[in-house]
Amino acid sequence: MARVTAAFDRIAAVDRPEIWISLRDRAEALAEASTVDPSRPLAGLVFAVKDNIDVSGLPTTAGAPSYAYRPAADATAVARLRAAGAVVIGKTNLDQFATGLVGTRSPYGAVRNAWDPARVSGGSSSGSAVAVALGLVDFALGTDTAGSGRVPAALNGIVGVKPTRGLVPVTGVVPACYSLDCVTVFARELSLGRTVAELMEGTDPADPLGREGGPAIAAPYRPRLAVPAAGHLHGLATGWREAFAAAVRRFAASGAEIVEVDIAPLLEAASLLYGGAFVAERYAAVGAHLEKHADLIGSDLDPTVAAIVLAGKDKTAADWAADMARLAELGAAGRAALNGCDALLTPTTTWHPTLAEVAADPVGANARMGRFTNFANLLDYASLAVPAGFVDGLPFGVMVTGAAFTDRALAELARRFANPHLDLFVVGAHLTGQPLNVQLTAAGATLVAATTTAPSYALHVLDTDPPKPGLVRVRAGGRSIEGELWRLPADGFGAFVGAIPAPMAIGRVTLADGTSVSGFLVEPVAVENAPDISHLGGWRTYLNEPAGLGAFPGGGVKG
Repeated sequence: MARVTAAFDRIAAVDRPEIWISLRDRAEALAEASTVDPSRPLAGLVFAVKDNIDVSGLPTTAGAPSYAYRPAADATAVARLRAAGAVVIGKTNLDQFATGLVGTRSPYGAVRNAWDPARVSGGSSSGSAVAVALGLVDFALGTDTAGSGRVPAALNGIVGVKPTRGLVPVTGVVPACYSLDCVTVFARELSLGRTVAELMEGTDPADPLGREGGPAIAAPYRPRLAVPAAGHLHGLATGWREAFAAAVRRFAASGAEIVEVDIAPLLEAASLLYGGAFVAERYAAVGAHLEKHADLIGSDLDPTVAAIVLAGKDKTAADWAADMARLAELGAAGRAALNGCDALLTPTTTWHPTLAEVAADPVGANARMGRFTNFANLLDYASLAVPAGFVDGLPFGVMVTGAAFTDRALAELARRFANPHLDLFVVGAHLTGQPLNVQLTAAGATLVAATTTAPSYALHVLDTDPPKPGLVRVRAGGRSIEGELWRLPADGFGAFVGAIPAPMAIGRVTLADGTSVSGFLVEPVAVENAPDISHLGGWRTYLNEPAGLGAFPGGGVKG
């Protein structure tokens, strides 16, 4: 109950009325909170819902008062989150009928950015993003057809989770483009955003486009990340190209291999979302309402939105068929360009305009926003937007996009980016089950894999307590030595390395696959008279030799 009270108090203190289309009665929300089972996964959390998603007891407007109706039930996604213990606080403003990426196309007012009120919030899920960024709620729901769950995240410095199309039911969601729409999550922390998304997943008999999640796809130890060729980064806001380059370096430091690719097919596919026949879906969704209430265009109904939606009426079945065929070609070309890559890394959007700049050119300003987002739902990709620092005091964000059902792998890539880590190769007393392994786990390390070095190392037994091996690189006669690769948080790595006694040292070790990682080595002087056990291939084999602690070459036995 305390969180509900704090949320309403914070809403009053912030005084951003344009964020909300409707708020729940405080007493009603407190009453609901009092009945929540504290063992539920989202107990104690509050959330906001974009006002094209049904919440029982509150009107759904989709950003148009003339469209308002009272839903009989929660949208399936909302119902699942309430069952998990979260309490709805209110419904948030949006670009009308979820048509826009700027957050200004609403008779309820333009939603101002959380960091600079003179700039746009991004849209269409504008109110939801700003409510999270300002700490009014713990998380919020949006929708995404062209990037509406990702662009506002980037411009407000938060996380935007766009699941694979169909994983989260759209039952109870006012359609923008029904076959493409996704329910999305905004959160300040990636872990919460992913938790919420996973709680909403699962088919719903009332949603014919729902899909079961495919097999869990893990992010590989050394992922290959595609980045756009330089020519596709033209027109970024001042300082953003440099910020993106820094983000690429940070991903590389987290273990990713970076590959520059030509994403022209993806960008051409993106242009079809508004420039092709797919806009007919928007007309099918709300065109009749706009025609019936044409007298309200310019007051209740946003003229820019109306023009976009009503243009969909002119698209023919032949246009649709031609665009579907072209989309299939572009999708195949895009997959070929990304072949062998685990994800595509891009800026989330290209610039952050002021409210005045959007007012001066509503269509042109908006068109620049979706370069890297518009293709995802058309081509059935999952995507995740994460903060990547600041440029001139304003948030800058990047996005990882991958094939359908790679949602969890994308989250792992983003986690590594947000929480830098270092990998360490161990060969002896720090192996799983060995006496010093506890030092690794105490430093927060997790086991990545059992692996081997390149065939250029020697392993010796050191006269220490407990016995330890010493790994050294040799010019000739080297062997592959078995060991384990562990992953440590950067701060844990520093503390761990600081406690390593001589003659042990940390250096670069080349693994069998050619990658170079940090690893345990020993000062060469320490192995001058130490028995060489390289022929055994690893420390465990040495320990398991019949003599108890291992036999030496030539018949000698460790005593």
